[in-house]
Amino acid sequence: MKQKIIIITTGGTIEKTYDEETGVLLNKSSQLQEMLKRLRLPYTVVSQHDLLNKDSLEMTDRDRQIIKLSVENFLAEGAPIVILHGTDTMEVTAQYLYDTITEPAMPIVFTGAMRPFGFENSDALQNFTEALLAATILPAGIYISMHNRVHKLPGVRKNRERGTFEKINQ
Repeated sequence: MKQKIIIITTGGTIEKTYDEETGVLLNKSSQLQEMLKRLRLPYTVVSQHDLLNKDSLEMTDRDRQIIKLSVENFLAEGAPIVILHGTDTMEVTAQYLYDTITEPAMPIVFTGAMRPFGFENSDALQNFTEALLAATILPAGIYISMHNRVHKLPGVRKNRERGTFEKINQ
């Protein structure tokens, strides 16, 4: 039997592409299908939902409300959720969901990347793969999964010096 995983894409570095005309990295469209082509997932059904295409530094409280409403709707399907999100404000959105969704029935796992998918030394595919696995084995709750670590909310922050996430001593 196949496990369904819902993936919500919001943009961020993990989904940026290089625009040859402007020479800039942009969030034009989701890169999820390209990542999925590189994985062998015979026991998984992926349900992709492209919600936003934004750098997380441009996210607003309204965007976070949209993400929350989307998550609440998908929780009714009884499948774990993975959210692709920019790392600069990932903990803000994850904390917002933690504060506003009481006792989620399924795991909700945020992930992103420090370098875009398709770039040399990108961490995108690793982080995405680890988030998929985490979503299938973790108990219900809200998590950030990056660089072979899973951190349960609350109390997670981005360590900009190390370029990853860590648990805050509370």
